Amino acid sequence: MIIDLPDTTVSAISKKLVSVREEGGAVALGRVLTLIIVTHHGAEEEVIEAANDASREHPMRVIAVLFGDEDEEPRLDAQIRVGGDAGASEVVVLRAHGAAGSNAESLVTGLLLPDAPVVAWWPAEAPANPSRSAIGRIAQRRITDASSQADPAAWVAELGEHYAPGDTDFAWTRLTRWREQLAAVLDQPPYEPVTAIEVRGAADSPSTSLLAAWLGMKLDAPVDYAYLPADEWASGIKSVRLTRASGDTLLERPEAGVAILRQPGQPTHDLAFPRRTLRECLAEELRRLDPDLLYGRVITDGHDLLHAASEKSAS
Repeated sequence: MIIDLPDTTVSAISKKLVSVREEGGAVALGRVLTLIIVTHHGAEEEVIEAANDASREHPMRVIAVLFGDEDEEPRLDAQIRVGGDAGASEVVVLRAHGAAGSNAESLVTGLLLPDAPVVAWWPAEAPANPSRSAIGRIAQRRITDASSQADPAAWVAELGEHYAPGDTDFAWTRLTRWREQLAAVLDQPPYEPVTAIEVRGAADSPSTSLLAAWLGMKLDAPVDYAYLPADEWASGIKSVRLTRASGDTLLERPEAGVAILRQPGQPTHDLAFPRRTLRECLAEELRRLDPDLLYGRVITDGHDLLHAASEKSAS
């Protein structure tokens, strides 16, 4: 069910939500969190769909805040979606026109679920310092997506400068499958130290440097990472090579969605390695609402070690 509320107020939206629950039997008692999505007009449907899919694992209230041009006539339009149009969530779409969007915090405060955690998600353009933004200040977790920024590699490189506990980025979430596979490889004999690490990825892959930083920090070994030209590799991480005394272990994508694992003295393994969807990334981040301390260490200490090593080798 979709209910349109043109030219409305936050108070009227809140009252309508109560009315919908009382009249239609939709309840918020099972909602475990409030997800605030900050985006712009015309870009909302894909991310709302991802949130609806994730809500089947994490029932929640979704508040999508859409900002228009600042020179528009001030007006707040809203839409409430429940039932089949909202998955296992309640969706409130706020379209703020002109000066109506000047105070983002006031737009959502009256619509938050009481005594429930708040997660903020910027699927596209994001503030440089999410924890200090109007929406970020009221959220326990703050999710950005480096791949949606104008310069993904530069964005990732600067994440550590403004990091606050509770921050995370989908560039890190998309590494889960790589991290799991590489950890599984190193948990098997021979238990030899890694003496060198090589990571390759596409020019548009902000995850490449994060994976390199994590490996360098965890394995205490020199890391060589580089971005490949688009005609050589189009998108995402291409390969990871771990050098040990017995030989090299290579986890490499020959094409998108597939990876090949080669190890000394072992048969070659073909692995399914599809790019993770928005729904998968969002659902994973919502499984833990405490700060991801490992992510914080990677974008601060890990990146510092990576850049220091790069500067040393360059000199």
